Amino acid sequence: MSAKRSANKLNEILPILEEPFLIAGPCSAESEDQLLETAHGIAQTRRASAIRAGVWKPRTRPGSFEGIGVHALPWLVRAREETGLPIATEVANAQHVEEAMKYGVDILWIGARTTVNPFYVAEIAEALSGTDLVVMVKNPIHPELGLWLGALERLNKAGIDKLMAVHRGFFAMEVAPFRNDPKWELSFEIRKEWPDLPILCDPSHIAGRRDLVEQVAQTALDLNLDGLMIETHRDPDKALSDAAQQLTPADLGKMMDRLILKREEVTEDRTRQFLADIRTRIDAADERLVNVLAERFGLVEEIGKIKHDNGITVFQLQRWFDILQDRTQQAQLKGLEEKFITELFSVIHKYSVNRQTEMGRDSE
Repeated sequence: MSAKRSANKLNEILPILEEPFLIAGPCSAESEDQLLETAHGIAQTRRASAIRAGVWKPRTRPGSFEGIGVHALPWLVRAREETGLPIATEVANAQHVEEAMKYGVDILWIGARTTVNPFYVAEIAEALSGTDLVVMVKNPIHPELGLWLGALERLNKAGIDKLMAVHRGFFAMEVAPFRNDPKWELSFEIRKEWPDLPILCDPSHIAGRRDLVEQVAQTALDLNLDGLMIETHRDPDKALSDAAQQLTPADLGKMMDRLILKREEVTEDRTRQFLADIRTRIDAADERLVNVLAERFGLVEEIGKIKHDNGITVFQLQRWFDILQDRTQQAQLKGLEEKFITELFSVIHKYSVNRQTEMGRDSE
């Protein structure tokens, strides 16, 4: 049974200065001068609706820059006073929440490393209970929808309605050219589970390289995500954290001007009819695909029975390698991506093996 959920629309949470909605600022607040100069540069673009900066920086290994801590919060306050923009920072525990609230920070976000731990999220939710703060929750490091939804639900249960999810990509061993695997389908799942929840994209963490940030940002907008959260620094190459993925304020402004906002609804009758015709053909193709899959799994059951009756193992490694090689070669001839075919047949093979294994248990 799903938890009862409530959420405000994005324009009810924060004023949208310019579409697409944008939160920008340095990965870390390194000095008052660095933060203020960056904040003023961002404000001058007239594109950002809020300034972000990490004060506490959870790092994977000791020895890395872990943030200035509470001493940097007055710098954020001054940035708000001088730019007129709301301020945002990351919190990883209840003490961080209390310190941020003392300085009147407008927006808090929970990072990927914290989202994975329900105990930490519960403590943060309790500390926030009864407040009217805006809270953003980044997806967990690994693609676990339950953890992401669970963190949002814990906060919502504590009375936080000004909630946003932040899609920042997921760890994977090989995701070149990106730093993190976008796995956009997870944002679709969040949308399906919680339709009213605003979802931002963090293209900086997905891309990992400043020259790829725009590509990821445009994809996020094409997929109808609600806004962007982009790391911006006055001198990115000298940044103490995430140097490779930060933009200068000037480059941020130019990039935002190039991004294209597309419409969700079609207004022209002729275009609507074209889309309807093609969707009808897609529906027919999908029906044929389902029928083919049903036929394939009928054959799986036949071969499974033969294997069981003759004491043959369900999984045969060489046969699996042969399938992959043959299907990817067929896909290349049809102009299909090898990765897509590999992932598709991996899923098909997984359920084929599962079905044959179940047949063996059912017959015992």
